Amino acid sequence: MTWRIVHDDQPELSRRWREKWPDCPPIGHELKAYYCSRWVRFHSLPQSKRYADTPAEYDVILQRHNTVLTELFDGREVLVVTVAGTGESALVEPLEHPEPLTLNPGAQRWMTATDYKEDEEFPFYSHLLVTQQSWRTGALDPLLRAVADDVVAGVLVTDLQMSQVYHPYDGGADCVLESPGARNRLEAAHGEWLSSHPHGL
Repeated sequence: MTWRIVHDDQPELSRRWREKWPDCPPIGHELKAYYCSRWVRFHSLPQSKRYADTPAEYDVILQRHNTVLTELFDGREVLVVTVAGTGESALVEPLEHPEPLTLNPGAQRWMTATDYKEDEEFPFYSHLLVTQQSWRTGALDPLLRAVADDVVAGVLVTDLQMSQVYHPYDGGADCVLESPGARNRLEAAHGEWLSSHPHGL
């Protein structure tokens, strides 16, 4: 799949991203295909259940997310990226689905990317919105819960150097670490949250 950058409002962030992840744009679900030796996926609920039905299950989801996020980013500044998808290359407010903005307060557009072909009838644009904040446990709980309910997609959390990336999705999280060794250590620490799928999906 070929992604094209339509707008780049924060070229310094883009430079840092390309330095660390030259083979892939900051599109969360693409990372595992390009950096599989540094990728591990954790599921959000026991037995790989995808969606929560009870408050207790939501507690498990948030506990797992916060545990790994704290291990990756404790005491550090992070970039939080949300994605607003629209049919227009310009980010025009009010958005039909404003959650990527409301759940990432103060977010500014980083870039706009698209994978549509010129001959396609309905283009789709991913507007990446970014904030910087100090990581603390629970800081992203409203956003993570929205991801768990499939209200928001495409979220990324990364350190300022972009050396490791956390990509929660409805059902779990993809972690892409700075090295295969770091990936292996994180996987070993939470082996009970891994998928039984032979490819770790």
